[in-house]
Amino acid sequence: MPEIPRDFYRAAFSRNLGLVSEDEQQTLRRSCVAVAGAGGVGGLHLLALTRMGVGKFHLADFDTFEYTNFNRQFGALVDTVGRKKIDVMKEMVQAINPEAEVVLFPEGVQPDNVARFLSGTQAVVDGIDFFAFDHRRMLFNEARRAGIHVLTSGPVGWGATLQIFSPTGMSYDEYFGMHDGMSEFEKFVAFAVGIAPAVLHRKYMDMSKVKVSKAQAPVVAAGCLLSSAIIATETTNVLLRRRPVKAVPHYFQFDMYRQVYLKKYLAFGARNPLQAVKRAILRRTMKHLAGVQKPSST
Repeated sequence: MPEIPRDFYRAAFSRNLGLVSEDEQQTLRRSCVAVAGAGGVGGLHLLALTRMGVGKFHLADFDTFEYTNFNRQFGALVDTVGRKKIDVMKEMVQAINPEAEVVLFPEGVQPDNVARFLSGTQAVVDGIDFFAFDHRRMLFNEARRAGIHVLTSGPVGWGATLQIFSPTGMSYDEYFGMHDGMSEFEKFVAFAVGIAPAVLHRKYMDMSKVKVSKAQAPVVAAGCLLSSAIIATETTNVLLRRRPVKAVPHYFQFDMYRQVYLKKYLAFGARNPLQAVKRAILRRTMKHLAGVQKPSST
């Protein structure tokens, strides 16, 4: 192994300069980002931010790699099957930047550790499993109380979405229409309609492959990679404050298969009349899932 130079950080991230300034690169070096989830999107978000030069992370996940992760999770390799995702991803981060500080939360994000998970961070990146509705809601609401931006970008079909939640803007519950007492199916409907309001994937996705009871939905590496590029860009902007943050009810969708990019404003969030129509359609088309109940997890 070659010797690491004394000016490692400058050498490793010098090609960022020109797109960020010297001072901005040092700000990224000092910044701490909380990444919830180390799988298909969380792991890629983490690596993309590492290559941007972000120097500190809080990383939460309790899962291990398995063969079903291979199509999209970049930490999933033959020799990592059965290993904890956060351990593998920490190694990958420090193989890119040996100076990086990574604090691990092997129990995932839970009510009894969320304050510690958020402490000292300047942004939160959501890589929680799509179907972990309760944990995601808890994280977003706690981050709002802590005054921290939360960014979520997930793969949807052959594309990706983006929603940014400002601690002073529309809340997670207002945007998605979440509230106590909802069934798992109602949470699925509310989140699915809120995360991808334009439904660009509907024309080509086989919805029979969505299994709420098994926490499964179709996903490809291309969508995860796009998500990580979006997150790296927008988290950098939150950290550096280079331009105003377009938080919800602004939303963004890019479908690479259909070659469509949308930047829209969802007035009133979940209370938008069109959202009510979309929820009604999804309830009807997916009604065979209505009786399914599944405990949420990260």
